[in-house]
Amino acid sequence: MRLTRRDALAVLAGLGVVGSGAVAVDRFDPPTAETGGTEGSDERPTTAILPTMVAAGEVVFPSETSGVSTFVETYVYGRVSDEERETQMREAVGELDGAARDWYGAPFSDLSVEERDSLLRELGVATADPVPDGTISERIRFHVVNELLYAFYASPTGGRLVGIENPIGHPGGTESYQRAAMEMPADDEESDDG
Repeated sequence: MRLTRRDALAVLAGLGVVGSGAVAVDRFDPPTAETGGTEGSDERPTTAILPTMVAAGEVVFPSETSGVSTFVETYVYGRVSDEERETQMREAVGELDGAARDWYGAPFSDLSVEERDSLLRELGVATADPVPDGTISERIRFHVVNELLYAFYASPTGGRLVGIENPIGHPGGTESYQRAAMEMPADDEESDDG
């Protein structure tokens, strides 16, 4: 299963992120974990966030998923267009990266997938409630893990994996509507008359 930039753009469009559509598809190339970006430029934000978010995506997405880097980078770049969200995400990512450095002696993105998974479990992220301003585990759950899981399952590709034909913001066309109408019980009309 391959995630694409278009999957990320569909999720962003569903969230009402303005400017993520045609501009991003036609000519926008967000800074990536490899290419970086210039601090303080119009292409603001994500160079400190991207490597850790991509590394977290490789843990929380199903193992057969490819295209994680492009998908996560595009999604995060659009998602942090709001300065408050960017600040909160940056802080949660910084805490996760700090824990990786303290416990494993390396940034989160440099750890193996198994070590990343272990760290998230050791921090209690797997069982934590997602609370935007809660404990470190709750903040990482909200701003990193749940953010990525939402993006994945709200995307057309991720949605198909769990049988969501038309994720929010992604129209499915007349075929899906016709199929849905055919699945309605035939006796519904009679019960309304009686």
